[in-house]
Amino acid sequence: MKRCVIPERSEWVNEVEKLGLIYHHTEYPDGSVRKYWNEGIYYEFSPRQIRDLERASNLLVHMCIAAAQEVIEHDRFFDLGIPAEFVPAIKASWQSEPPSIYGRFDLRYDGVEPPKLLEFNADTPTALLESAVIQWSWLEQSIPDADQWNSIHDRLINVWKAMDPYIESGVIHVAHSGVDTSGEDLMNVAYMRDCIDQAGYETVGLRVQDIGWDTETNQFVDLDDQPIGAIFKLYPWEWLFHDEFGPQVLNSIERVTWIEPIWKMVLSNKGILPILWELFPNHPNLLPAYFGHPHELEQWVRKPLLSREGANISIVGKEVVLETTGEYGEEGYVFQDFCPLPVFDKNYPVIGSWVIGLESAGMGIRESDGLITNNLSRFVPHVIK
Repeated sequence: MKRCVIPERSEWVNEVEKLGLIYHHTEYPDGSVRKYWNEGIYYEFSPRQIRDLERASNLLVHMCIAAAQEVIEHDRFFDLGIPAEFVPAIKASWQSEPPSIYGRFDLRYDGVEPPKLLEFNADTPTALLESAVIQWSWLEQSIPDADQWNSIHDRLINVWKAMDPYIESGVIHVAHSGVDTSGEDLMNVAYMRDCIDQAGYETVGLRVQDIGWDTETNQFVDLDDQPIGAIFKLYPWEWLFHDEFGPQVLNSIERVTWIEPIWKMVLSNKGILPILWELFPNHPNLLPAYFGHPHELEQWVRKPLLSREGANISIVGKEVVLETTGEYGEEGYVFQDFCPLPVFDKNYPVIGSWVIGLESAGMGIRESDGLITNNLSRFVPHVIK
């Protein structure tokens, strides 16, 4: 695993924008602007290293399914801070087995030691467009004789085609939060909508805030008052439940195909990390993790059960103590063994290993200036040589 420097394409901004990456720069708190998409750098992997990542990711999928079964079968929802009123819907969804479209493992990997699971973004992962499309286009133009671990696009279309038994009307609504000013949520959803279109469905785009409730028919409707029977949402389940129409979501759960399904609440919760460690102690792809207390850990990372973009993370190590702020943590915390990210030229990469239809499909890499990967990280492409 090597971090390599390469000249940027002369018209790279135009190249990525025409593919939908309009959020190619990030404004920092001090007012400076830096590249989010950084094609002046790439990571090089050997085929063996890619096999290690792929094998670990597929193993983690099976282990996560077993952990979800443990939570559901033994009613361990309290450990995850999931309110009791959501439990019947989660159990019903798990039993009916609606398909999962996607997820992203965040892995610690240096090319030598086994990949280690940091967390699973199982409900609303982003960086999809840059992983599936942008870095592939860069590869074709910049290093055409190399390969890339990336079958994300084709697998997405195929897994959407397999959704046909669950889409009675042939129409899928596609919703995003509508509050993200960078355009990241909008373009990730636009890309997913394109994949759904290619799978043969009719799609309708809207913001989550524009979803209405028809009191006469007791169903969700769009801006044209058309009923919503199936909907892909880039919007966390826990946010949905706390919105004004959260009760209607539960009351109509059997009449709407929500994608991702509600059982993904279990896997997107960081409480799944200590449950994985209970079920598979000392597994080479896991880090020790516990509820409520670090136990025997000499160094640890404290993570909220629910959080995003590196918020409310605390690291307690022998030589480092770090803490980020945020608005998460009300539901509780888990303590995970502190396994520092590898350092390449003062940059800290995290492997985002994509799972499409519960099968490993490729990766994207984000670099940060420090040990905690946050919303100021940069996306960099990769190659296989």
